[in-house]
Amino acid sequence: MIEVTTELPKIRFWNAGKYVDVLDIMPSKASMRVIGGTAKGRRIRGTLSPKARPTTERVRSAIFNILDPYEFIDQKVLDLFAGSGSLGIEALSQGAAWVDFVEIDSNQCQVIQSNLEDTGFKDKAYVRCGDVKRVLPHLNGPYSLVMLDPPYRLETTANVIQSISDSEGLVEVGGTVIVGHSRHSELAETYGSLSLESHRRYGDNLVEFYSKR
Repeated sequence: MIEVTTELPKIRFWNAGKYVDVLDIMPSKASMRVIGGTAKGRRIRGTLSPKARPTTERVRSAIFNILDPYEFIDQKVLDLFAGSGSLGIEALSQGAAWVDFVEIDSNQCQVIQSNLEDTGFKDKAYVRCGDVKRVLPHLNGPYSLVMLDPPYRLETTANVIQSISDSEGLVEVGGTVIVGHSRHSELAETYGSLSLESHRRYGDNLVEFYSKR
């Protein structure tokens, strides 16, 4: 069963004589800031999981400097393996009309929801808590921009890109799919209707830009 929700329940614990929100007591990676747009400078929560690998501010800034603003301004955007939601929130801040977030970790889904509230974008987004490949058929495309920065497992990444290509109507013709992955792994130049247009390297990270034919 796929759990799809925008109003995620608050998880609270009794601590030191009072109830506290789990987000306030669980350790998280350093907060990040929104780089540009209407929410520029706003702080957003990082990831809770010690295994998570959040997209760095440097990489996020580079992505949005490379993108043509017309690829996402007033358009629908999809943020897969969303983590803290930093990529999708950046898109909203810089003019996207709507962002769907997909994240499997329920605690991270709460982080995304909290970040959307803190940045004022909760009415322009939908948080879907579930496995990406299972959620894909239920998404309401087409999207002009799809971003994914999954765990560094090549097989998983390649399979998801192929699933995106196979999902009819998910990405609009001429749309862009951005994939972050380890420089130690190599992705194919084509996945069905998706063709590699360019790539950038940032330390151990590679960012690939695919275009929908």
